[in-house]
Amino acid sequence: MSPPGAQACPGLPFRMSQPEDEAEAEAEAEAEATGRDARDLRWSRMMAAAQAGDARAYEALLRECLPLLRGICRARLRDATEAEDAVQDVLLTLHRARDSYNPARPFRPWLVAVAERRALDRIRGRGRRAGREVALDAVAEAASEDRDAEAAIDAGRAAAALRAAVQDLPTAQRTALGLTKIEELSLAEASRRSGMSVGALKVATHRAMGALRRRFGTGG
Repeated sequence: MSPPGAQACPGLPFRMSQPEDEAEAEAEAEAEATGRDARDLRWSRMMAAAQAGDARAYEALLRECLPLLRGICRARLRDATEAEDAVQDVLLTLHRARDSYNPARPFRPWLVAVAERRALDRIRGRGRRAGREVALDAVAEAASEDRDAEAAIDAGRAAAALRAAVQDLPTAQRTALGLTKIEELSLAEASRRSGMSVGALKVATHRAMGALRRRFGTGG
C-alpha cells in the first residue's frame, strides 16, 4: 500500500515526495536566511561600536568575520599561505578604512567588497612582485563597487585593537610594516628610508604579519 499522502506517478516505479518535505525545506531555508540577517545586523552594530572606540567589539567582529574572509580568499587564491596573507591585507584595510563604513547600511556587503579586492590584488601582484609588496591602495576601488564606503579614509583614526597590536611590535617589525604596508612604499624606497636592507625588510614584515596573525587568532 502507498504511504499516506504519497501520490503515484503513472509509468514511474516510485512515488513523488510529499508536500510536507517541500514545506520543511522551505522552512529550513527561511530559518537560514533569518539567521544570516541576524548575523549581518549584529556585525553592523559591532562595527558601529568599533567606530565609537569599543576595542572589544572590534576584536570580536574580526574573529567572527574570519571564516568568511578565509572562504573568500581561499576560493580566489587556492594557495593557503597566500590566502592567509590576503586575509591580513583585508584586516589592515579595515584598520585604515574603519571610519568609511556607513553603519546605516549592511556591513557584510562592504566587507565582501574589500575582501574581493584584496584577493584580486594578490592575483595581480603575482606578475609584478619584483621589488614590491602588495599595496593597500584599493579602498577607493572597493568603495566604487560598494557604495556603503563613500566616506573619506581617515588613516589617523585607527581601530584601537589593531593600533595597539602594531605598537606592541618590535621597532624593526613596526618600521617595516609601516613603510611597506601602511605607507605603501616599494622595498627599495623603504630600504632607503629605514636604512634596512631589502632582505631585512622582507623578514621583518613577514614576522610582523605573523605576530598580528597570532594576536588576532588568524594563524594558518
